[in-house]
Formats: sequence, structure tokens, C-alpha cells
Amino acid sequence: MSTALPLNILSIQSWVSYGHAGNAAAVFPLQRLGFEVWAIQTVQFSNHTGYGAWTGQVFPPETVAELVSGIEARGVLGSCAAVLSGYMGSEGTVAAVVSAAARVRAANPQALYCCDPVMGDVGRGIFVRPELPELIRAQAVPQADVLTPNQFELELLTGQTVRTLADALDAASILRARMHSGGPRLVLVTSLVREDAPQGTIETLAVSDDGAWLCRTPLLPLDPPRNGTGDAIAALFFGHYLQRRDVAQALSLSMSALYALLERTHHAGTREIQLIAAQDEYREPSHLFPAERV
Repeated sequence: MSTALPLNILSIQSWVSYGHAGNAAAVFPLQRLGFEVWAIQTVQFSNHTGYGAWTGQVFPPETVAELVSGIEARGVLGSCAAVLSGYMGSEGTVAAVVSAAARVRAANPQALYCCDPVMGDVGRGIFVRPELPELIRAQAVPQADVLTPNQFELELLTGQTVRTLADALDAASILRARMHSGGPRLVLVTSLVREDAPQGTIETLAVSDDGAWLCRTPLLPLDPPRNGTGDAIAALFFGHYLQRRDVAQALSLSMSALYALLERTHHAGTREIQLIAAQDEYREPSHLFPAERV
């Protein structure tokens, strides 16, 4: 029996009581991968906002900082391997999240910060407060070791239009140049739909100092698109990367797991992603989609 302790991740995201989005989509997959997750909520809503109506509240930034201080008081920040952030909710929360990442990095210089810059998506446009994209660009991006924007967010962060693979690679390069210089400067572009890709497919692009890889899966007819998928893929990719430090493997495993999750959701015909039902796919996907170097 192994006596090795699991890696610890501090995850600062939204929370929904019903369904799966934010931490409610990220924590369980990370736990199934074997991580201890220290979850802090930036908001607590009854359900995700895709329904058009919800109850709950956005927590003040001081609450995030307070909770980090409480964890720090236990003397455990040095054992935190990584920070993952998602939906931030308010202006001050961006600074609170960046401060939390800095505090973890001060206690453990090897810790990595993964920022999922949740701001908007194709079809919905920007769905956060209007000041947040610029604050994320100015404050979070320069501290991030890993960024996981979707195609819409990649365009928003860089001001570049992405229609082809070359466009996506150029935009990822621009973004990587602004990231934390001490880390892998790893960009994962999700929900990539480009003009020069095979019909009926959707791709994810990973770009780091070691190269660039694409993983392509069939495009499932999920209408409306399911909320929480971006949160789940950010967690799965970051988790596999932390365990393996291999971009191609992390991309293949996480995208294969996500496809299995979405396929199960499609067959079930449910509005919420089938996060619990697909749990066996997170560690060992039943079908592997390869990551191809580009």
C-alpha cells in the first residue's frame, strides 16, 4: 500500500447547489484523479446562469482572502501544489485570486497557477461584468502558468480573430508571451472550431514551450451547449498535467474523458452534464482520442 500523500489543489471558483458548474464541476473530477481539493467559492447560486434565473449571492472579495488566510494559519500552504481559478464574479475577486496564488507560490515556489479565464462564449458573448476581461488580462494572465480559454476568450484576451489553425497558434503565442515567466506558459484553447478543420469535429489546442498539439473529437449535437464543460476540462487537463508533466498525454486523457462525459450527457438527454455517472472515465477513458503534434 502506497503511503504517498495526494497532491493538494486550492480551487477558487463559483458554486451551484443544483447541477454542475464551477467548483461543482471541477472538484469531483480532481478528487477522482486522486487530488485533495481545498475549495473556495466566489459565488453560491442555486443553479448555473444558463437557465436564465437563479438565486444566491456573489461573495465579497474579502471572503476569499479570509478563507485563504484561514488555510494559511494551518501552516499548510507550503504543501499546496497548485491553484486553479475559474469564474471570479466581481472586480475585487480578481485581485483576491491573484493574491492567493502569490501566497501559495511564496510558500511553495514550485506551485503552479492555472487560470480558467471565464468571461464568455460564442453565441452568448461576454457574460461577466464589463470590467472583468480587462482586469483578468492585466492581473491574472501575467501570474498564470497555465491558461485555459475557450476560442471566444482567446480572441477577447488577445484582440485576434481566430479562423484557422495558424490564427489559433498566433493568438496562443501572443498570450503565452504575457504569462508568468517562471512556469510552463501553457495555453489550452478549448472549443476550437476553425475553417480548416474536418467537418463535424471540435478540437482543443495545447501550446507550451515544448510544442503544440491538437486533440479532435466528434462534435456532439448538444443544444443548448451544456454549462460546466469548460470548468470540467480545465480541471481534468490541469490534474493530468500536474501528475504527468506531459502536455500531449494530459490533452489526450482529458479530452477523451470529456468526450465520454458529453456523450453520456447527450444520450441521457439531460440539461446538466452527467458528471457523476461518467466518473470512471476520468482516470482511464474507455476510448482515447490522440493528441497530434502540429
